Amino acid sequence: MAAHERLVAGYRRFRESGWTPNLERWRTLREGQQPEVMVIACSDSRVDPTQIFDVAPGEVFVVRNVAALVPPFETSPGHHGVSAALEFAVQVLRVKEIMVMGHGMCGGCKVALTQELHGAERGQGGFIADWIGLLDEARGPIAHEHGTQGREAEHAMELAAVRVSIANLMTFPCIKAKVAKGSLRLRGAFFAISDGVLHLMDGETGEFVPVE
Repeated sequence: MAAHERLVAGYRRFRESGWTPNLERWRTLREGQQPEVMVIACSDSRVDPTQIFDVAPGEVFVVRNVAALVPPFETSPGHHGVSAALEFAVQVLRVKEIMVMGHGMCGGCKVALTQELHGAERGQGGFIADWIGLLDEARGPIAHEHGTQGREAEHAMELAAVRVSIANLMTFPCIKAKVAKGSLRLRGAFFAISDGVLHLMDGETGEFVPVE
């Protein structure tokens, strides 16, 4: 079966077992959405936040990109997709929590660590290299302690990426103000499909603790 045929088959299953039995909910969502949580996750096909957290449509506002990264606040011209999504979630939807969820075996974090695409032309890896350059500062201490290859180093980079994104969130004035008032909370998380365990980041220590 071709890829698009699998998608169509999945759509038909959804219509039968997902959409039709929940008509009342879809009618409610037709009037708008009111999610209380925004999740920033990786585009990796193995870590779908709605599946991991078992949520229905309308419950979480999701942004996915390479390595689940949040760039720092900036006002330079350009197409700031993540920043636009954050602005919409915080200022329009008024979410109460933003979760940044990293994951195990993240290809973006691995490339950030090895820098194997460093210097590549855009369209040949350069777009990826530019994006994961957000982790350059965090890479130094990890490379010094663990080297640039192997799961120990990769895992350290995956956790560091979450911390970087949490720190970058606080550079947005609207987010910083809401956090200070207590109307918005930032949370870091990590999930590995290999063991199926969710870890939450301690806001004080930056350590990741498994959810029992």
